[in-house]
Amino acid sequence: MKIVYTYSQQYSSNEEEADFDRPETIEAIYSALISLGHQVDRLEVSGPASRVVARLEAISPDMIFNTALGKNSKTRDAFYPGLFQHLGIPYTGSDSYVCTVTSDKRLTKMLTALSGIPTPGWTFVHHVDQIESLSLTFPLIIKPNFEGSSKGIFLDSVIETPDDLKTRLPQLLMRYPSGVLIEEFISGKDIVIPFLEKISPRTGGILPACEYVFDPAVVADRKFIFYDYSLQHNFRDAVSVMVPASLDLNQQRQVIQLSRTACSVLDIRDVARLDYRLSTDGSLYFIEANPLPSLEPGAAIYAAASLVGLNSIESVLDVIIRSAAERFGVPVRIHDRRRKRAIKVGLTYNLKRTVAKHADDDDSDAEFDSPSTIDAIADAIASHGHDVVKIEAGPELPSVISSMPLDLVFNIAEGIHGRTRESQIPSILELLSIPYVGSDPATLSICLDKVLAKKMVREVGIHTAGFMVMRTGNERISKDLKFPVILKPVAEGSSKGVMGINVVEDETRLRELARNMISKYHQPVLVEEYLDGREFTVGLLGEVRPRVLPPMEVIFNNTDDRFHVYSFEHKLATSNAVRYEAPAKVDYHLMKSLEQVARNAFCALGCRDVARIDLRMDAKNHIHFIECNPLPGLTPGWSDLCIISEAVGMDYRTLIGEIMAPSIRRMKSKDRRAQQRTNPGRGV
Repeated sequence: MKIVYTYSQQYSSNEEEADFDRPETIEAIYSALISLGHQVDRLEVSGPASRVVARLEAISPDMIFNTALGKNSKTRDAFYPGLFQHLGIPYTGSDSYVCTVTSDKRLTKMLTALSGIPTPGWTFVHHVDQIESLSLTFPLIIKPNFEGSSKGIFLDSVIETPDDLKTRLPQLLMRYPSGVLIEEFISGKDIVIPFLEKISPRTGGILPACEYVFDPAVVADRKFIFYDYSLQHNFRDAVSVMVPASLDLNQQRQVIQLSRTACSVLDIRDVARLDYRLSTDGSLYFIEANPLPSLEPGAAIYAAASLVGLNSIESVLDVIIRSAAERFGVPVRIHDRRRKRAIKVGLTYNLKRTVAKHADDDDSDAEFDSPSTIDAIADAIASHGHDVVKIEAGPELPSVISSMPLDLVFNIAEGIHGRTRESQIPSILELLSIPYVGSDPATLSICLDKVLAKKMVREVGIHTAGFMVMRTGNERISKDLKFPVILKPVAEGSSKGVMGINVVEDETRLRELARNMISKYHQPVLVEEYLDGREFTVGLLGEVRPRVLPPMEVIFNNTDDRFHVYSFEHKLATSNAVRYEAPAKVDYHLMKSLEQVARNAFCALGCRDVARIDLRMDAKNHIHFIECNPLPGLTPGWSDLCIISEAVGMDYRTLIGEIMAPSIRRMKSKDRRAQQRTNPGRGV
């Protein structure tokens, strides 16, 4: 089958991402799906839903294997199943209604209790005054009503006295204003029941019960022992799964019957996990249901499945896929790429024939691409089932491309001459009405001109360093310009002309260097105040509301250097002078600030599909826009964007697919409009 694997990736240890999948989990699931013989595309869902839709439309999968969660909301578990349902694409797991119900602990308990399933005594609270008439028996455990993965549940969540409750409750309601569940704490142990709908008609999909076992050294000082956030996330190695759980025969029968009833009442499909507490007197109490259970290696579902003959991740995932396929009436088969007409994609490029070895070398081809990069892009495009035609973007391109039956062009050509050279190929494609990947001519022209780009982003409130333009080297220096300053050619990419010696501290050296650069590059020079803070680059994918990839930091190793410049020399070959940290080690606030500045710049400049934004901080930690590259390098394992994507678990093939997705959507939209003009009566 042609499967899209949708997931939310964990980039940090912040509690906000606690229920996202770790990179090793994503890789394990992806590898297992491949091993089953499916054609699989990975789709990380951070960013706007429009990007996810565009990617799905571009791929047209037979099925979605889903572990993704939406953004923070009471119904985030339901967002993607609802989206897939709206798009008419089969998917694994329960529908949006079930995910909505089970994400609400209160509603889940109400529905299951009506069917006779025992739960601890509980009450739902969204205001402190509601505890005045509380009739529950202490100790109590207090937990966020709409959170999973034990988020918000710690040792101090167990409350032993009314006074403690009055102290703790306002703090939690401030953090979780949607409400908290106050529940009688059951002394005993945690029991987990994995569910695979199609595994056993006799048990109704209920797998053998599992029990969490904790390292005694870790829990020795705990008065109350339960599977809280710290055990689940901070002390993972101290937790193991015992299967089958230590239940007597009556308890085994009871938990199977209770779980069958719960799955039926809640209408859970394909896969799930049910959580119970077994009290010290042997009574079972239902706690909650999770229709998007953990599928990380070592999870309870694999341990339980091994007892019924499913001894690998592949075998468990296969059962999930076949269960969903049966429900949607989709045949499980190896995807035949010949079923649909392949999209014919032209890959336009400029070939690098002269390779600069050092800063003083001929750098005229520095922005062009090597044969190996061109081949890598072509192979990645073809891997998505498209036919690829490589087209060198020379002077003869207009006549060549006009005679080719192309559906779409993937353009990486930088152009030959002039400050609007990057817009040359897109302009020709627009003239010929051929859809293409990437930003339009206006954006490409503006971004190549560093001065125009800075003026544009300043209009939307983004900081830029103070600057001026020199066309002769004789211009009057503004009194507002503060030394030291750095000089750069106005309209060059790949850091051409940018070197450490370009930072100057006096007017004499400024004029001398400006005249030399104007003579060499035949264009004006940007004179910009030097910023001495941290340097970041941020990749973005999508259109109006792009996905912002986590920032990469450029770290300068030589701390003795007075001025740190990410120079042309650093991009020629591997250098010990700099290293790259991807994702960057920044706190949550700075991460969000970098993302916001990058997103605002992307939108202000009119970028689409892909871009890379360079940012730098000043001595006061204010973030400044440096430049935008809407034609970023795509050399595997080398270019900044490729390093960033690899660091977040996005392989090269997936990166190229992500870049292409919006253009395929535009192409299909164009085709639909053309059909409507040809057949105006259809659909009436």
